Amino acid sequence: MRVNKLTLAALAVVAGLSLTACQNDDATGQSDSPAASSSSSSTDGPGSDGSAQEAAEDDAGKSPEQEQSATGKCRTDELDVKAQDNTIDGDEAGTVAVTFTNGGGRDCAIAGFAGVDLKTDAGTVSAERTGEPAPATVLKDGESVSFFISYPANDTGGSGVRITGLVVTPPNETKSITLDWPGAASLPVTDGSGTPVKVGPIGSAGQGG
Repeated sequence: MRVNKLTLAALAVVAGLSLTACQNDDATGQSDSPAASSSSSSTDGPGSDGSAQEAAEDDAGKSPEQEQSATGKCRTDELDVKAQDNTIDGDEAGTVAVTFTNGGGRDCAIAGFAGVDLKTDAGTVSAERTGEPAPATVLKDGESVSFFISYPANDTGGSGVRITGLVVTPPNETKSITLDWPGAASLPVTDGSGTPVKVGPIGSAGQGG
């Protein structure tokens, strides 16, 4: 009988130890899960922030030519065009500045030379390009850019060729805009061997002829 009691007591001790070990294992497994979840969520943040920063740096590093290629060209109907006399006293030649203002509600690209024709009582006089560099420009909505037209002063004492109007065609466009001519009233009479009127590239106003 004493042997049986000792055996039962020993079994009870073993069962108690087994139950305690199982409870410890469950507690350990539960404490591990939040740590793994926290670690996973913390690694997502920096990666996404880094991608956004790299994208911003790529956009900031674009050249004007790259920006222009990614932006549609400025259309005639989107541009407000104005002309004003820009002649400086003492200059041998007269100067008119023509300004394009983007009113299209979007950014647009403009580059090169505008087409310029002077209407006169002797016919149309087309301006000749100066040959200066014509860098690309991205014109944001509401922004303006100008170019110059230079022409010889009529100091011959005669009536010369009377100018009646100005026709401007934006670069790479076929639609023109007719404006009042703000410069001197006439050009000197030439022998017809070449045009006396010159046009500078977009952005050239104020650089002279």
